[in-house]
Amino acid sequence: MAALSPLMNVMISASRKAARTLTRDFGEVENLQVSVKGPSDFVSAADQKAERTLQQELSKARPRFGFLLEESGEIPGEDPNNRWIIDPLDGTTNFLHGLPHFAISIALEREGQIVAGLVHNPISDELFYAEKGTGAFLLSPSHESRLRVSARAQLENAVVGTGIPHRGRGDADRFSGQLSRVMGQVSGVRRFGSASLDLAFIAAGRMDAYWEEGLKLWDIAAGVLLVQEAGGVVLATDGSANPLIACNPLATNRKLQGPMTRLLRGV
Repeated sequence: MAALSPLMNVMISASRKAARTLTRDFGEVENLQVSVKGPSDFVSAADQKAERTLQQELSKARPRFGFLLEESGEIPGEDPNNRWIIDPLDGTTNFLHGLPHFAISIALEREGQIVAGLVHNPISDELFYAEKGTGAFLLSPSHESRLRVSARAQLENAVVGTGIPHRGRGDADRFSGQLSRVMGQVSGVRRFGSASLDLAFIAAGRMDAYWEEGLKLWDIAAGVLLVQEAGGVVLATDGSANPLIACNPLATNRKLQGPMTRLLRGV
């Protein structure tokens, strides 16, 4: 594998520092102070602490860049062409229930294009990363490897990930129609509760397709780049080219792009 770029070194260093605090807090999840941010959408002391750590570390390295942060919103920088897009804890509900499936997601947007992305699960210490035009990779405690989407060509052999609407969020009737069409055609459907990791799993070939609607930019910005750099395709669920506008990604390998798009369009 090629040596890490200075930019990616900055991103990985910031993520690992925030991951240490999340890992410590995860071990004491029952004692965390938790406030209700909205229906079924919680924000914890750990979430806010991780966001502050990421902002501080990235600002040290790139002081002129702006931010789009899940908890703190948009913070303009002196450089109008570059901004960090950050979800410090994607999978907060999993975290608060002691489920070890959540991630830090960091993307760099330059002149409207995502040029670097990182998705990091602090508990497994799997770190998925990509820069535009250079491929996607996995760093884990046991190995380093290049990421490639799966080669499965038939829906009947595919495992498909999704997100499920819940109280206060999403169109349950629309989703039910989508799910009914998909689950009758595929090998299995999975719902893990972290969009950024779902996209990383597509990039790694662990799942063959993934769709979800009603997300936010910080949920998917890094993951979309991972899939693209791993040889996959990410469209919107309506078939349009840019899923980052409506934040409704359909991520697949190239062979399943057409069949999955037709299934979802039919709803």
